[in-house]
Amino acid sequence: MFNSDELNYLKSQFLARIATATPKGKPNVATVGFEFDGEYFYVGSVNQEILRSTPKYHNVKNGNKQVAMTIDDLVSVEPWNVRGIRVNGLADTVTRKGELGEGEYIRVKPKLTWSWGITGSSTKTVWK
Repeated sequence: MFNSDELNYLKSQFLARIATATPKGKPNVATVGFEFDGEYFYVGSVNQEILRSTPKYHNVKNGNKQVAMTIDDLVSVEPWNVRGIRVNGLADTVTRKGELGEGEYIRVKPKLTWSWGITGSSTKTVWK
């Protein structure tokens, strides 16, 4: 799904934005820490009570599995140079031991990705 330049970029980043929506379509976007294991993105919290109280968690648990994520940064202002990766995918919740400890995580399976400003940038469709 991601080429080696994109994978290296993902390993260098710590923050992402995840967008979810309620079953009735009310949107929510949140800045989150993330992990990527080469197949899935994981979003969690060091405090499980905090994670379970967030709109993103409730949106996924209540049936709206479609999410979008953006991982990006500003390389320089002059000249203007941005780079990033956008992911559309399907989310669920899983229990695992991750960087934030053992507990529940939102797991995102990428289905469509775009990247810009990264060597070998591309758009890849993998909806199945």
